[in-house]
Amino acid sequence: MKKEDILHLEKLMNFLSRQFLKKSDWEDVTKTEWSYISSELNDLIIADHSKKEIVKKPELLGTHYLYEHLIINKLKKYSLNENTVLSRPNLSKLSLIVKVLGYSNYIDFINSNTEAFNFNDLRIDMNNTAQNTVLLERLTGCWYSYNRNLPENPLQAKEDRIWRSAMEIYKSETTGEYFIERSGGDHHKYFGKVTAYSDYVFIIMNSNTFIRQRHFISRIKDIKEKLKNPEYKLHELHFISTCISFNQEPIALFEIFRKAERKNFISDSISFPTDSDEIPESILKQLEDPEANRIGYR
Repeated sequence: MKKEDILHLEKLMNFLSRQFLKKSDWEDVTKTEWSYISSELNDLIIADHSKKEIVKKPELLGTHYLYEHLIINKLKKYSLNENTVLSRPNLSKLSLIVKVLGYSNYIDFINSNTEAFNFNDLRIDMNNTAQNTVLLERLTGCWYSYNRNLPENPLQAKEDRIWRSAMEIYKSETTGEYFIERSGGDHHKYFGKVTAYSDYVFIIMNSNTFIRQRHFISRIKDIKEKLKNPEYKLHELHFISTCISFNQEPIALFEIFRKAERKNFISDSISFPTDSDEIPESILKQLEDPEANRIGYR
């Protein structure tokens, strides 16, 4: 293996660490945790086969494949001695792993993850106000966001569709801040910070491939009283979001965040026709008037 191959493999293992355990480095993941990740990947492979109605029995990962073959025999050996001669891992197995994560193949994964997220560039500070950490804890987990992102000129609109992005909000183990990662079209990724003050939730999000920021604000009326009830669940949040770029004025969009079950969570963006069964009726009702869901600042 060349050094470039090692770096690519390390990128994949770090990605899996973040995706399943929210750990930033493969070295922080235990043997037992790698077995857990293998099991989760196998569940995704089986679900993908079932969805595509493939008769052939799916090829699954061994329980210790990630730990023994990729960590012990590749990354750890290389970290101990960079001159060690290592054979390349099975490319078909690597492609199998990334395909269930939404990529076409292993090379597509490498090309789609060339930039690291720089959360330090994002700032949301209100120094005189204490954060609503109880609310922030309730926000952690998997979400889907729904919106109708129309072109500037309504005549350019093709098919009337609703966009669903996948998001995860989690607490950073190192800084204690709350981060969000969000999918976009063609495996594009957004990353951001989340904070809450009183009844309000703020999100500032950036992109890993071009300079564009998204800003979100939501209010959950009487949230402090609601959170006193331990049975209270946050199922849905309604945001006004703005998209800011260098060549256009900002446009405000109405977006709905809906909490998703991790077990069935699809970490990808999907565009649905408005009559799709995949869109909850309550969401469709909120978004049925396209113009009401996009507010021009002009």
